[in-house]
Amino acid sequence: MAAEEHSPETRQVSNSVSVVENDAQRPRLGSSDSLLPGLIDDVALNCLAWVPRTDYPSLSCVSKNYNNLIKFNHLFALRKELGIVEHLVFMVCDPRGWLTFSPTKNKWTVLPKIPCDECFNHADKESLAVDDELLVFGRELFQFAIWKYGLRSRRRWVKCEGMHRPRCLFASGSSGGIAIVAGGTDMMGNVLASAEIYDSSSGRWEMLPNMHSPRRLCSGFFMDGRFYVVGGMSSPNVSVTYGEEFDLETRRWRKIEGMYPNVNRAAQAPPLVVVVNNELFTLEYLTNMVKRYDKERNEWEVMGRLPPMVDSSNGWGLAFKPCGDRLLVVCGQRGSNGEGIVVNAWCPKTGGRDGNLDWKVIGVKENVGVFVYNCAVMGC
Repeated sequence: MAAEEHSPETRQVSNSVSVVENDAQRPRLGSSDSLLPGLIDDVALNCLAWVPRTDYPSLSCVSKNYNNLIKFNHLFALRKELGIVEHLVFMVCDPRGWLTFSPTKNKWTVLPKIPCDECFNHADKESLAVDDELLVFGRELFQFAIWKYGLRSRRRWVKCEGMHRPRCLFASGSSGGIAIVAGGTDMMGNVLASAEIYDSSSGRWEMLPNMHSPRRLCSGFFMDGRFYVVGGMSSPNVSVTYGEEFDLETRRWRKIEGMYPNVNRAAQAPPLVVVVNNELFTLEYLTNMVKRYDKERNEWEVMGRLPPMVDSSNGWGLAFKPCGDRLLVVCGQRGSNGEGIVVNAWCPKTGGRDGNLDWKVIGVKENVGVFVYNCAVMGC
């Protein structure tokens, strides 16, 4: 926690949340200066922990006490202790920068612009949410680079430590405070079989054993505590139809023949796959159908169609992401009132009827373009 950097003695307040004991930093809470009038501070902290993170800028302006709770990350720590999860959808739809959307608040905000060079700003990028960090991978003029936006690091962009084998067009997935990237292409265009793991607590990368074969334009995800890679191409004309499963305990890769039989083409996007409640789904953009993976039979079954008016260019330009117990399709739409981005949601628990899924529009942002270049969903 940030408070530890100031080397104060600490005391435990409410569910093991450490509150600064240093007189210069700890809020002095008298009878007329309580966190919430009429409530003891332990109870007040539990109430404040449920305030959506998107309201923290306003909350920090209420009082010095509230500002310190946010500044020194006490509310973040308490939220974790209480198991409170709030989802934020990060996306970029034009070079002007990143947007965030809160499904809870139906609120859109604009992130500060990345202080990168123009090459990184306009080049293809990949993104990944790890714990409370958004990682954006891209290419600068002479090398690959990674920029990080942290919700607890004063909400600003900082440059990250690079991978041991910098790459693009890789598979990636995150679980809690770790992320794994695998495959991809290096600066020389070589297709990689290597993999690396990122630890958000240290900000460092560690090499993992190689996959069985190299692949690029592939997709990754965590399911049942293991990391998987599916799809992609090992060479310009050779698609990879078997999946690979990485066990974090044994640190071994296992082949799963025929796990993703769809054939990739060079101009097509990587497989659009998400995991919700340890169930794997894919969006087949050639048919606009959503399918579910049967782990026991190693087969895919059709669930239903995408929302109306959703389209893509060979899978590019839209996002298919998990958000709690829902699937999100984030895409651009043009209408009589202009163009914008629409966030559609479907809960697999509701099933489908006659191939029709019960999609709900949960967010609309106008005048931001209709092509979703990157998207990541953070839940913490």
